[in-house]
Amino acid sequence: MITEHDPYAALGVRHVINAATTLTALGGTVLADEVVTAMVGASKSCVSMDELQAAASARLAELTRNEDAYVTSGCAAALTLAVLGAITKGRPEVIARLPDDETLARNVVIHCAHRIPYDRAIELGAGHLVEIGNVIQTFAWELEAALDERAVAVVWVAGSHLPRTTLTLDETAAIAHAHGVPVIVDAAAQLPPEENLWYFTKECGADVALFSGGKGLQGPQASGLVVGSKELIDAMRANASPLQRLARAMKVGKEEICGLVAAVERYVALDHGKIRRALTETVDEWVTSVDAIDGVTARRLDINEAGQPVPRLEVTLSADHAASDVIAALWNDDPRVTVLAGGDNNFFVTPDTLVPGEADLVLERLRTALRSSGKTKSQVGGV
Repeated sequence: MITEHDPYAALGVRHVINAATTLTALGGTVLADEVVTAMVGASKSCVSMDELQAAASARLAELTRNEDAYVTSGCAAALTLAVLGAITKGRPEVIARLPDDETLARNVVIHCAHRIPYDRAIELGAGHLVEIGNVIQTFAWELEAALDERAVAVVWVAGSHLPRTTLTLDETAAIAHAHGVPVIVDAAAQLPPEENLWYFTKECGADVALFSGGKGLQGPQASGLVVGSKELIDAMRANASPLQRLARAMKVGKEEICGLVAAVERYVALDHGKIRRALTETVDEWVTSVDAIDGVTARRLDINEAGQPVPRLEVTLSADHAASDVIAALWNDDPRVTVLAGGDNNFFVTPDTLVPGEADLVLERLRTALRSSGKTKSQVGGV
């Protein structure tokens, strides 16, 4: 029988302490208490989904300083819906012609340096990808040339971890808008910083920006946030549930909608400077302790794998040790601890996905796994 307090144990599934990052494969992150309360409250009654989405959109637009907003069933779903909106402009007679009518304009322009595994969501939205530039450089004329009568949107992927060989978002938006083509920003993991909620749209000129609800916002994993232009967001709505349209399968529930509103309300009220300082202190403590182990070098990085300003620990092992052995030891212990693999001799540990009390446990497990292949330096005491 499944118990309320631990459904994982009831199913025979082990808990994971996530010291890697907000990976979907790990369930994202742990929900904030306010989000859980909102989702439970939403689950206790039925509601008009149209009314709920409209009210949630208005509140989210206010919180994020945008013209409009919308809740989807994840950021990939948001990308699919944004492309569908750009192709159809929300017109029912055009929506009915998808996905088979190849006479429809459906080219979606993307920088070569912005190609990521998740851009398959563009194709799921009936878009045809058209690359511009290469991984070394991109010229404005290449974007101009791609914006012909078949172009319906430009997708621009945010993140300082990506190659800096693309046109800037400002330049991209200016060129695209001169051709009457909207710009969609995939900013799935780009929170923090908080100002990204309005930076891409209000300051850089993008039509919409798309975020994951279950990453930095600590909202429902099966939720996504769209902010920006009412025109494009209305076109997205016209393709989405509860309508019987192509994206009906990407249904977002009443619990996720209310949970995401609560998550954004909480997020914009946080003291992000204080949080960053606390995370930095945790990583610095890890560095001091882990760097004391023979064959191990530890340092703090101030940017994470998604290019966010989130501090994390990098652990580098001497050549005669394998990072994979340490990662496996952490995973096979109880409870499991997962970190982010790097190369053959390094990996990364993040504090931002941990709940109170887990940082010390992660350090303890990390030192144990590392000491199995090295000794603590004589001048440093125990754990």
